[in-house]
Amino acid sequence: MDYGKFKYEADQRAKESRKKSSNLTVKEMKYRPKIGPGDFDTKTRKVEKFLGEGHKVKVTIMFRGREMQHPELGRKILENVADEVDHVGKVEFHPRQDGRNMVMVLAPDKQAQARHEKERRKAEAAANEATAEADAPAADEEE
Repeated sequence: MDYGKFKYEADQRAKESRKKSSNLTVKEMKYRPKIGPGDFDTKTRKVEKFLGEGHKVKVTIMFRGREMQHPELGRKILENVADEVDHVGKVEFHPRQDGRNMVMVLAPDKQAQARHEKERRKAEAAANEATAEADAPAADEEE
């Protein structure tokens, strides 16, 4: 076998193995203990989007000054984030204090996403059925 052919086949195998691998990135979202409800909702929607795309998300609560005396506020926010996105992801690393920051890592959960999608479709079908039934008697009265 000549060396050129060997080199070509080795490159093809390497290319094939790279194609099958996935590059998982870790996105980060930073919150503050005194975050407002609007900002919380916006950031949490973004976390949900990242998880839906298949990325891991590192959620960080940044403490400043006296806020360090109340880590329970940060833990409460992280628990709220986890509850909001439980239909697309799961907690991989539970909240832990890391200096001035409290960190939690969320990972995408395929089974939860499939379950949520199935429930959403079922609710959508029920809503469509209810509107069809509501329109049907109105059509009978007109005739």
